[in-house]
Amino acid sequence: MKKTITILNANITENKLMLETNESINGLVPGEQLLVDSDQYAFIYLMEDKDDYTYIVLPEQIWPLLKTAQAELIPIWVTFNEEQTVLSNFHDELEYVISNIKGNSNYGNELVTKVESIFLT
Repeated sequence: MKKTITILNANITENKLMLETNESINGLVPGEQLLVDSDQYAFIYLMEDKDDYTYIVLPEQIWPLLKTAQAELIPIWVTFNEEQTVLSNFHDELEYVISNIKGNSNYGNELVTKVESIFLT
């Protein structure tokens, strides 16, 4: 099973969206891919280490800040204590995922409604 790290807090500081977690991200590099978890209403950013993938879980609660960062092209970082890594290719991936979800009931009507109400208004 893949390791998951959930984002607990998010804030925009110094023109960066900082996504805070309570687990180390040391040794992880951006996988530059965004997935969707329709059951948990979350986006998943892939990060890699030498052995496997780690899923960075972006829950619905932080989506309004993701929308702001997307609109203003603010870089998105994941952080744990002093460890920080930019999530490269995030904006392109988010744009692609949102356009794919729009009106697509394959993701489940509730997820589609949630995504459209936040990102497409």
